[in-house]
Amino acid sequence: MRKTMVIGTGPAGLTAAIYLARANLSPIVIEGTQPGGQLTTTTEVENFPGFPEGIMGPELMDNMRKQAERFGAEFRNGWVEGVDFSKRPFKVKLEGGEELEAESVIISTGASAKYLGIPGEQDNVGRGVSTCATCDGFFFRGKKILVIGGGDSAMEEANFLTRFATEVTVVHRREELRASKIMQDRAKGNGKISWALNRTPLEVVTDETGTVKGLKVRNNATGQEELLEAQGVFVAIGHTPNTKFLGGAVETDDHGYILVKPGTTETNVPGVFACGDVQDMRYRQAITAAGSGCMAAMDCEKFLEGSMVHDWSGN
Repeated sequence: MRKTMVIGTGPAGLTAAIYLARANLSPIVIEGTQPGGQLTTTTEVENFPGFPEGIMGPELMDNMRKQAERFGAEFRNGWVEGVDFSKRPFKVKLEGGEELEAESVIISTGASAKYLGIPGEQDNVGRGVSTCATCDGFFFRGKKILVIGGGDSAMEEANFLTRFATEVTVVHRREELRASKIMQDRAKGNGKISWALNRTPLEVVTDETGTVKGLKVRNNATGQEELLEAQGVFVAIGHTPNTKFLGGAVETDDHGYILVKPGTTETNVPGVFACGDVQDMRYRQAITAAGSGCMAAMDCEKFLEGSMVHDWSGN
């Protein structure tokens, strides 16, 4: 049995592991099918403090992992199939039937961006296709950009991207947007945003060099296929928190994000903490995830010391 366990190895989980290991708590860290999280699918990261020339996403995650290992964190590769948080020690079941026990658990399994599932999309993630305007907008200065989606996130991404692009076109498969009126009005009042509504995305199109050159869509009114030319395609149709494996063991909101006590990383189960995108549907940045990982480790340490007063309201 371990004193503490971290589930997930993105910026949040790895930062938590670093802090826990330096506190001589010898955490065991469970890596899923994508060790390092979403940053391992990105190319250059330019907004993580301390790297004036930028750093490759996989390299940043590898450095964090090595730092945690240096202080004594143990890494185990495996997929968590289920948990039992009804009593301590907590039980975590891995794929294949192995069961691990720990006095405390930090959940940092992140959230996965939703994709359309069309040809050319996954092949060009990080090479013209993105799901994060804040992360990648800077790379598209002076270029044409498409934003796919009709909700508040899509309107927010489109407005943000006008800081860099010459033109931003919002593509939505319906004539009516799902976004709130205030977000629609803000986007429609932006002179750099144009609209391609009632169009169904069919394929991300590249040229002979493999460079993204646009999006093939079907005009739902005419049934004709069209090519919307652009150098960047941003998919903004939401995220799904990776919490299904919990089976309701901790409280979540209607979208599946773990609820934590405001200002902390405490869940409704004493001794179970959550950090990173799995409990953050607002910021979703590497640096905010890392910061919450630090918080989770410190909260966990206080809990194990017996100095934490658990007063969770969920408000």
